[in-house]
Amino acid sequence: MFRTRLELDRVRAARGVIDPVFLDSPLFGCDALGRALGCAVSIKLETANPVRSFKARGTEVVVGGLRDQGQTAVVCASAGNLGWALGWSGRRHGMDVTVVASRRAPAAKLDRIRASGAVLEVVDGDFESARERAAEIARRRGIRLVEDSLDVETCEGAATIGLEVAQQAPSADAVLIALGGGAMATGVGYVLKVLAPATEVICVQPHGAPAMTRSWRERRVVTTDSADTIADGVAGRYPISAVLDDLLVVADDAVLVEEASIMAGMRLLLQHAGLVVEPSAALGVAAVLEDPDRFAGRHVVTIICGSNVDLDDYHRWVGAGPQDLGAVEAGR
Repeated sequence: MFRTRLELDRVRAARGVIDPVFLDSPLFGCDALGRALGCAVSIKLETANPVRSFKARGTEVVVGGLRDQGQTAVVCASAGNLGWALGWSGRRHGMDVTVVASRRAPAAKLDRIRASGAVLEVVDGDFESARERAAEIARRRGIRLVEDSLDVETCEGAATIGLEVAQQAPSADAVLIALGGGAMATGVGYVLKVLAPATEVICVQPHGAPAMTRSWRERRVVTTDSADTIADGVAGRYPISAVLDDLLVVADDAVLVEEASIMAGMRLLLQHAGLVVEPSAALGVAAVLEDPDRFAGRHVVTIICGSNVDLDDYHRWVGAGPQDLGAVEAGR
């Protein structure tokens, strides 16, 4: 039996900690998207919740544990989605939350962090600069630094998605998972390896932010000097060794995709599934677009992990006019 930092009993117990509004998200076949891609496609929709991403599954577990320990404050660095989720969970449990984010983060994400009740500090530089500042605040104030992917609770919270996929789509041949820091990839991948070992676990990352994929391929931590991708949610440069160790065990493959394919994936999700998604959520579709023969005739599950995107950016990337987006919003 393989070993990781995760434990199935704790993953199952996490379902009792996470607010039910984040659990049992829809998984449905999308025939129109499947016809466009040449395979059977099921969508696992992790955006139909109050923070529009999967991140609250992890923050609910983290904050619930800290509350039980009598802690009253936390800090994190975030590209956007983690900060909003931590602010939401903190408000639910009466905990003070500070979020440090890069000035480069999408304005929509920063606005939602502020609206959650969290204290937002914006710094120059990229996500790694935000991480350094968050660690400094944690040391100075003596409070918990929540580190996505490094904190196993974030992985085990995300792993509850895997429990649902294994039950909802037992016939899946492959599950496509956006790869950034690795919480969702290691969490979902771990559960599928335990409960559905015949299902291929494929992680997807942009060519412009390849650090974790390169690390997986070389079986050692590989850092990059920069990250250049529209998929801000997966744009880390410094993989975490412990997370890589888990990923090496549970991932069958890690692939890189081009920016044009990410934008095409976003467009297809709008056209065929009526979904407005952020770039990270389109990575799975991008992977099929770039290697259609690999997936032809197979049943693929793609996890739609977030929908927090600036509409101006979305219009530019997808080429949809305001009237198109308005029609989608009206149909929700």
